[in-house]
Amino acid sequence: MSTAQEIPTYPALVQDLADRGLLDARWRQVFEAVPRSRFIPMDAWRQLPDRCVPVAGGTEAWLALVNSDEPVVTQLDDGAEGGPGVATSSNSMPSMVARMLGLLQVEDGHRVLEIGTGTGHVAALLCERLGDDLVHSVELDPVVARQAADALAQAGYRPHLRVGDGEQPWPGLGLVDRLIATCALRHVPYELIRQVRPGGIIVAPLAREFWSGALVQLRVQDDGTATGPFRGGAMYMPMRSHRAPDLHEVRGKGRARAAGLDPALLLDLGFALYAGARLPGVRLIHQEVPEGAQVWVTREDGAATGEEVWQYGPGLLWEEIEQAWWEYESAGRPDAEQFGLTVGDRGQHVWLRDPNEVIRARRG
Repeated sequence: MSTAQEIPTYPALVQDLADRGLLDARWRQVFEAVPRSRFIPMDAWRQLPDRCVPVAGGTEAWLALVNSDEPVVTQLDDGAEGGPGVATSSNSMPSMVARMLGLLQVEDGHRVLEIGTGTGHVAALLCERLGDDLVHSVELDPVVARQAADALAQAGYRPHLRVGDGEQPWPGLGLVDRLIATCALRHVPYELIRQVRPGGIIVAPLAREFWSGALVQLRVQDDGTATGPFRGGAMYMPMRSHRAPDLHEVRGKGRARAAGLDPALLLDLGFALYAGARLPGVRLIHQEVPEGAQVWVTREDGAATGEEVWQYGPGLLWEEIEQAWWEYESAGRPDAEQFGLTVGDRGQHVWLRDPNEVIRARRG
């Protein structure tokens, strides 16, 4: 195990995570031994709501960012030059990393597979906790993978690393005890479920059309399915093959009507999980405004609604959303952690309170 030299303000960050109940005694020791700064390259950016701002490496601003509970963007535009400046790789918020590792419930001797090596920081934490030989991590981007391998080696860790598609099984690896995804998935590929032994745990952030991100904690069952609850919100960059398509094209002349339902209500994660299951294919984008929130909702058939409410294309999409809201309200406005997910060889479905209470897609 390595004995990394801590930077001056890093202990304060770890102390804050422990005070918030995100680190038990063992994980606190691990975090203290693995300073985040060792895994942040000099080229880094702070993520703002509308853009990424460069932060010069080694400066006080860089140190402040690295030792804060903020994500640190480490790549733009998949590494291409002259792009629009969209964040495509990052070092996650320490509090989110702590949450996910806590949900993973690792024990001594567990083999862990990480999907999305990124900067290598999570792999290093797992190595510190379990030992190098029990940690496996896969990264699609070869440049990112090489930087992570260098950072891990310099910090004294040598997990099993692979450059490849994390959506596919690791050849020859066999079954692991735990799987953690550090990139957002639109769905949990069944091939990954088959990589985990019965009784094993999967922790992953999901991002669907209607909801921007939520953590799920699944336990693999003897019948090959995996099921478990959602564990709150989580914002992660998507796996490249799971990125959302461009906005649906809006067709037709807009039709005005009164909103009725406050658009801000749509941003509640519990409702988003419910509506996303009831209205598959409906995509929601929002922005905060002084009056509350503005939302824009589209569907693949060209139906759309936005602003105050203007509807476009076939059908009455806003009425469908309102109907989903009244159903959700009738169910007692359940919070996000009352919802769960089951994944099998025929797909995945969201349920409410009990795996047998599947939320069915609305028809017609």
